Amino acid sequence: MKLPLLQSLRDKVVPIKDWAIKQSGQAIDVAKEFQETINKTTRELANKKAPKLVEVFDKSPAAVQSATPLLPWVILFVFILYIFDVFDHKPSPVRIQDPEVVYVNEDILNMVEIGEVAVRPFIEVVRVSGRVDFHESHLARIGANVTGRVTEMLALPGQVVKEGDLLAKITSTELTQSQLAYIKARNTSDLANRAAERAKILYKEDVIALAELQRRESEAANARAELRASQDQLLVQGMTRKSIDRLAQTGVIESINPVTATIPGEVVERQINRGQVVQPSDALFTIANLDHLWAIANIPETNAPLIKKGQKLQIQIVALNNAIIDGEVSFVSSIVNPETRTVKMRAEVNNKDRRLRPGMLATMLIESEPVPALTVPAEAVVRDGNYDHLFVRGEDNVFKMVTVKTGPESKGLRPIYSGIEAGQKIATKGAYHLNTERKKQLSGGSK
Repeated sequence: MKLPLLQSLRDKVVPIKDWAIKQSGQAIDVAKEFQETINKTTRELANKKAPKLVEVFDKSPAAVQSATPLLPWVILFVFILYIFDVFDHKPSPVRIQDPEVVYVNEDILNMVEIGEVAVRPFIEVVRVSGRVDFHESHLARIGANVTGRVTEMLALPGQVVKEGDLLAKITSTELTQSQLAYIKARNTSDLANRAAERAKILYKEDVIALAELQRRESEAANARAELRASQDQLLVQGMTRKSIDRLAQTGVIESINPVTATIPGEVVERQINRGQVVQPSDALFTIANLDHLWAIANIPETNAPLIKKGQKLQIQIVALNNAIIDGEVSFVSSIVNPETRTVKMRAEVNNKDRRLRPGMLATMLIESEPVPALTVPAEAVVRDGNYDHLFVRGEDNVFKMVTVKTGPESKGLRPIYSGIEAGQKIATKGAYHLNTERKKQLSGGSK
C-alpha cells in the first residue's frame, strides 16, 4: 500500500519541480539580460563622461572586471539587510533630563551660596486673629439711680469728661418720696432722742420707773436706725452726703436726680434722649478711658501651651497699614471652649497716641520659647507646584530639587519637618535662580 502512495506523490512533485527549475532559469536569464543592459548602458555613459576611467577598468585584472558587474547587486542586498535590521543595529542611548536635577555653569554657581541643614534654636511665632476691645478696668456703664424722666442732656458721645461731671438730669417722684421719708425719719429721731433725755432726768428724780426709761431709749434707737436706713436709700439713689446734709438743714425737697461720671474718660455710648423714662436697670452712658485697651484673641488649643502670661507680643493692625504695636500678654484662660477648641487670651495695649480704636481687627504675633529644630534660611525654600522644595548639592555642580515639609517662617528661618536630614548641603541663597534654570533645561533651553 505504501508503494502506490509514494508513486502518486512522486508523480505530483516532479511536475512542480520541473516548473520551478524552468521558472528559475527564466529568472536568471532575465537577470543576465538586465545585467548586460546595465553594463552596456553604464559603459556608454562612462565613455562619454569619464573615458579615462574606462581605460583604467579595461587595464584592470580579469577578476576585477568579472566581479564589477556584481557590485550593484551586492549593494542592493546589503541595503535590504539593513532595512530589515538584519545586522541587529542598536541605537545609541538618549539622555533623558531628570525633572528634579539642574546642571549649572559657573555664572549661575556664582549667584548661589551653599550651607548645611542644621539644628538651631527656633522661636516659633504664633499668629492668631483677634480684635481690639475696651479695657474693662477702665470702662464704666452708668445707669439711672431712680425711676424717672430725663429732663436734661449734658453729655454727648465723643465728649471727654472727668470723674463727677454731670451727664444728665432726671426728674423722679421716687426720689421725692425718699427725701420726704428721710425728713420724717430725722424729725422722728430728734423727737425720740429728746424724749429719751427727759426720761433720764425724770428717772434720776424718781418720777418715772426704769421700764419707762428703757422704752423711750428703745424708741430713740429705732428712730436712729430708721434715719440711717432712709439716708442710705438717698445715697443709693444718687444723692451725695453734702446734698443730704443740705436737705436736713433746709428741709427743701429736690426732685432732680443728677447722673454723673464715675470715671474719667470719653463718652463712647449714649442710650437715652430727653423725655425718656428710665429705670435703675437701664444703662444710660458708657464711658471708657481709651488710653488703655485690650487685644483679645482665641488661640487654638494646640498652641495654648506656647503662650504664658507676661510674654511680649506684637499686634498687627490691618486698618493702620499693618502697623506693629507692642503689647504684653495679661491673661490666658485656664479652660478650653468645647465648641471652638480655642483658649481665650488678652493683652494690655498702651494707646496714649489714640491710634487704636475698639473693634479694630488685629493679628497677634506671639513668640514662643526657643526650642531646638531642624531649620534652613527662609530664602532657601522654593515654592513650586503647591509644595516647598530645597536644592541639595551633588557632584560636579549638580543640584537636585527635593520636596520638604516646612513650617511658618520666624526671624528668617523656616523649620523642616520632613524631606531632608541635618548635615546635607543645600543652596541657602539663589534657589530661585536654580529653579529658573531647571525649568529652562526641561524646556530645552540652556544647559
